[in-house]
Amino acid sequence: MSSKIFVAGHRGMVGAAIVRALATRPGAEIVTRSHGELDLVDQAAVRAFFAAEKPTQVYLAAARVGGIHANNTMPAEFIYQNLMIEANVVEAAFRAGVRQLLLLGSSCIYPRLAAQPMREDALLAGPLEPTNEPYAIAKIAGIKLCESYNRQYGGSHGVDYRSVMPTNLYGPGDNYHPEHSHVIPGLIRRFHEAKVRQLPTVTVWGTGTPLREFLYVDDLAAACVHVMNLDKATYDRHTQPMVSHINVGSGAEISIGELAALVAATVGYRGRIVFDDSKPDGTPRKLMDSARINALGWRAGTGLAQGLRLAYADFLQTAAAAAPGTPL
Repeated sequence: MSSKIFVAGHRGMVGAAIVRALATRPGAEIVTRSHGELDLVDQAAVRAFFAAEKPTQVYLAAARVGGIHANNTMPAEFIYQNLMIEANVVEAAFRAGVRQLLLLGSSCIYPRLAAQPMREDALLAGPLEPTNEPYAIAKIAGIKLCESYNRQYGGSHGVDYRSVMPTNLYGPGDNYHPEHSHVIPGLIRRFHEAKVRQLPTVTVWGTGTPLREFLYVDDLAAACVHVMNLDKATYDRHTQPMVSHINVGSGAEISIGELAALVAATVGYRGRIVFDDSKPDGTPRKLMDSARINALGWRAGTGLAQGLRLAYADFLQTAAAAAPGTPL
């Protein structure tokens, strides 16, 4: 069947990957808007867009994102902008008669000391990690927004709004900014620059001991399309009305220290890695329980070593295309 699909945030890493995944599906008419064309924080503009375009599916991948430094220094922007994006898009989609919507969340929604691996029912079971609490609160609100529309309008209007919670992502289209990037793109840039400058050491924030799980972004995109197109009966059998989100992870974890060594090897940096334990580590361990989505027929297909090679190739291409002095 033909579908008119709006991908919100198509210029971001996740949104671009979803567009790549949808482009292979016959009958898919993909609708996108840049931030300059449509500010999702502007309620009136969002409502006008949906009233005019009337998509049949919406992938809500737009968000204000960043690493520990960005979350710590701009908490008001992170909570306000993400709350407004979610509220505006979900309400406007409902008003325009959109029955299928998929919201992209984050593994940071779970308590800082949640039992590992983190199951979907761990949500709201304890305090959040302070370094990204505003962002996490906004994403939790997005999940509950979707669930609330389902509960109130599922029967009367056929509303079926779903949420997926990916683990830490990386891959083509990542943000390589020296201060506002996540761990993998930040390490790629740092080790590449150290290799070019022949620096003897590279300093990595924290102790290197926290454990993290990583997922290649095109694997996530495949999972999103898979979840969006599950029939409702199947989706409902594997979820609950008020625990309806689905984790998406690779199932493998690695310490930050081991990750740094792997990135250095991928980049070709041969100097020494130094850990600055005066900087925050963040959550000690974050591993998703992906049993739900595995039972629904999806598994990650890209290993970390392969994914890092692809990510470094993307960094080199991005750096070559950037104007001199432009932050990547």
